[in-house]
Amino acid sequence: MPEDNLRIVLASRPDGRPKPENFRLEHVAVPAPSEGEVLLAIRYLSLDPYMRGRISAAKSYAASTEIGEVMTGGTVGEVVESRHPDFKPGDFALSHSGWQSHAVAAGSALRKLDPKAAPLTTALGVLGMPGFTAYAGLLTIGQPKPGETVVVAAASGPVGSAVGQIARIKGARAVGIAGGPEKCAYVRENFGFDAVIDHRDPDLAAKLAAACPNGIDVYFENVGGHVWDAVFPLFNMFARIPVCGLVAQYNASGDFPGPDRLPVLMRQVLSKSLMIRGFIQREFAEAQAPTFRREMAGWIAEGSVKYKEDIVEGLPNAPEAFIGLLEGRNFGKLVVKL
Repeated sequence: MPEDNLRIVLASRPDGRPKPENFRLEHVAVPAPSEGEVLLAIRYLSLDPYMRGRISAAKSYAASTEIGEVMTGGTVGEVVESRHPDFKPGDFALSHSGWQSHAVAAGSALRKLDPKAAPLTTALGVLGMPGFTAYAGLLTIGQPKPGETVVVAAASGPVGSAVGQIARIKGARAVGIAGGPEKCAYVRENFGFDAVIDHRDPDLAAKLAAACPNGIDVYFENVGGHVWDAVFPLFNMFARIPVCGLVAQYNASGDFPGPDRLPVLMRQVLSKSLMIRGFIQREFAEAQAPTFRREMAGWIAEGSVKYKEDIVEGLPNAPEAFIGLLEGRNFGKLVVKL
């Protein structure tokens, strides 16, 4: 039985960009499971942009992580000790145990994973929350139709890459926006997008317009900021905009600079009958998750959907990897291997 639980807690709330000192590494006793629970040794930890909101005190869709609490996060763990009839030592399970090496979880809250069916890391990526976010947001809100143009920001990431590939499966054109020539080339050559634009290009707006000669019918928003500025003039009548994330704004503090652009936005919403709908993937999970897992597994097996992972070794490296994620330094689904 392990004697030491390594965990990372929130030491202080960041003001703007998170810094390493906002996190603290601790050694504590390994918890013991009660009846109906299992003890997990965490093998993989998912790092995702939503975590930036959780370490802020601002009101959001979920409670903030308190100072001294373990950082939140999806995990894949191996059962070490079980007091639940459905699990035995050696089983693997998807949980939300956060940034720590060991955790106790209710067996009823876990989903057993088969390492022979798919790599365990995919439960945190293409077959997990990011993949489902792309699937539910695009198909439920975006509703792409054959021949339409779908644009997605952060196209090299786990959500954006899946959005574009699903759009193509549905017969739409997929135009991605990514950061840097290496990522753009990968999105075009490996994920099969019809066009990819570098958001660092000073001619972003003009090149995006050239890549979308018939305008934009669906824009899957992951970023905000200057990318939104380039996309906004290209919306067609009845365009749909699923708003999944605004990573360009997550580290901002205080009022946003510049003039109030809300009147311009609302005029376009009215005149073009735009639908802008924010969403959190869990609102669709009960109705759609089983279908998603079946369809996505099939698309992966037939080669219609491909994925890329960025694996970081060691829990102590999680804070720096998370900071890099918010700055776009990762390439693919960011996972920490414990």
